[in-house]
Amino acid sequence: MRKLEQLDFHNSFAQLPAAFHAKLAPTPMPQPYLVSFNADAARLIDLHPQEALRPEFAEYFGGSRALPGADPLAMLYAGHQFGHYVPQLGDGRAILLGEVRNGRGESWDLQLKGAGLTPFSRQGDGRAVLRSTIREYLCSEAMHALGIPTTRALCIVGSDMEVYRESIESGATLLRMAPSHVRFGSFEVFYYRGQVEQIKTLADYVIARHYPELANATDPYPAFLREVSLRTAHLIAQWQAVGFAHGVMNTDNMSILGITLDYGPFGFLDHYEHGFVCNHSDHQGRYAFDQQPDVGGWNVACLAQALTPLMPVEAARDALNAYGAEYAGHYVGLMGRKLGLEQPGKQDLDLITGLLGLLHQNRVDYTLFFRALADFQPGAANTGLRDQFLDRPAFDAWAASYAARLRAQGMADAERRARMNAVNPKYILRNYLAQIAIDKAVAERDFSAIDRLLAVLKNPFAEQPENAAYAAPPPDWASRIQVSCSS
Repeated sequence: MRKLEQLDFHNSFAQLPAAFHAKLAPTPMPQPYLVSFNADAARLIDLHPQEALRPEFAEYFGGSRALPGADPLAMLYAGHQFGHYVPQLGDGRAILLGEVRNGRGESWDLQLKGAGLTPFSRQGDGRAVLRSTIREYLCSEAMHALGIPTTRALCIVGSDMEVYRESIESGATLLRMAPSHVRFGSFEVFYYRGQVEQIKTLADYVIARHYPELANATDPYPAFLREVSLRTAHLIAQWQAVGFAHGVMNTDNMSILGITLDYGPFGFLDHYEHGFVCNHSDHQGRYAFDQQPDVGGWNVACLAQALTPLMPVEAARDALNAYGAEYAGHYVGLMGRKLGLEQPGKQDLDLITGLLGLLHQNRVDYTLFFRALADFQPGAANTGLRDQFLDRPAFDAWAASYAARLRAQGMADAERRARMNAVNPKYILRNYLAQIAIDKAVAERDFSAIDRLLAVLKNPFAEQPENAAYAAPPPDWASRIQVSCSS
């Protein structure tokens, strides 16, 4: 394990031509202090957890002290935001400090979010607030524990600096980590500028570093696009299965690696709602929960268009065609396993869609229902499940079909229960849980609720009887929480 000053930086993105980034250092936050530290993320870069106890730690990740070996920069990209192309975006409040290699040969970007103004800040202030950093910190780690590809979070550093959003809030930085922060929009910016050489340079860079198995292919670019399509399909199928709404699926928020990137106005489903819109700013519902699969395909098509200078249009179209079937197959498989089906297939689609319709019509809590479903017994009254539905006869009809499917499968109830509890979480990051931690942090400068909640979320499938309150139905006031792009 290493000290902060011994991290193994190598900074490959900084070696790309100047067209890809703007080199600059973070703007220091005044009097930084540590809010929370994630030892699990520290191990990914071989950082000793005791380093968080040093006073220099908050200075390094509050922007006032430079890490030896870092080569900080803001990345250039563009993107389609709510369906409209914006010709230049870029890291407006985040700075890539550099890339750290661990002892296993893995490389991790260290990106400081809230690091101050960059050439890409547009009308922004370059800062993040404590509220939004807490939300991303908790959710990225929760998603990782759920087995969903995501950025990771090392720490939150706070400051008494005032930042203006809807009201005056306290400033903070988040150190987030990923193998890469290259986005779909990183290619789009050069496509719309007609800069084919830069498209090829970036594609070759990403393939060499993250898709090396494609480097020696006869035609690597269509293969690269197809792999990104498949990864994106898998990711969004996982979102849908766990009940996660991203909120801002702009192409600049889509990772070239198929990982969850940029946590803003996200939300996990409480009661199941097909068209759940978690983003208060999304007035048209473009990024509603049930729209996410189609938006994922639309976004991959935007990436394909940006890559057409490197391949024939027919090849791009063929690569895109993989998305729909891959999403559908993976989603059915995930939902089948949530139902305890050993080999789910297309024959189970009616069972799945019928259940989702019932959950929607009866406003049943998505997470609580699936967790309780593990205790379903064919032929029994299943009163606890049945009483979650206002339309009990409709549930009875579905339950009869489900019982017949389970009998045909022939798996022992105990084995099925164990399998279902391994894929249906008991604990998710509901907005009200995050809000409780935020309120204590902001009003009382008490960060213990963040750490307690983080510990619970790291074991979402375990019973954790001492933490059962975190799995309770949301209180009435939870429905009044609104999150927007400033979140």
